[in-house]
Amino acid sequence: MPRCVAFLRAVNVGGRTVRMDALRAAFEALALTRVETFIASGNVIFDSRARDLAALERKIEARLLASFGFEIDTFVRTLDEVAAVAAHPAFDAAAATTQVVGFLRSAPAPLALRTIAQMATEVDRLQVQGRELFWFSDNKQSESVFSNAAFERALGMRSTFRALSSLRKLLAKHAENAK
Repeated sequence: MPRCVAFLRAVNVGGRTVRMDALRAAFEALALTRVETFIASGNVIFDSRARDLAALERKIEARLLASFGFEIDTFVRTLDEVAAVAAHPAFDAAAATTQVVGFLRSAPAPLALRTIAQMATEVDRLQVQGRELFWFSDNKQSESVFSNAAFERALGMRSTFRALSSLRKLLAKHAENAK
């Protein structure tokens, strides 16, 4: 049974407050096991027998809507997938102040890929691989001309972003569950 992580978009920001105990209960109501949260920004680790992670994302989103009364976009990855993202070779090559990963529902269309490529600068380097957008900046994320919303517009899809440091902390805590 794979250990998975659900990265939730816009939880505990902008007045959309979700208590972690209530979040765990919502996941447990879906028969997901060993549910725990990591940081109060919408990271839920759990075991699932589901083979279709896209269908699982939709089930989780429906449960969260019923539980909290607002939509929460959900991006599920196995711990092994998260480990592969955190080990992406571009992170070693980029001595950047900001190292962030955007989790996407699916691989972007060719037009979106061209748009992202055109957005890149010497200061803000962008790379899409599969269902992830890698963002390296010489500036702090808060000082960048880019925002998560700008990337969503360019991609034409929702996403949620996590700092590489947060992913590495999550993986360190769950190292025994990732290859």
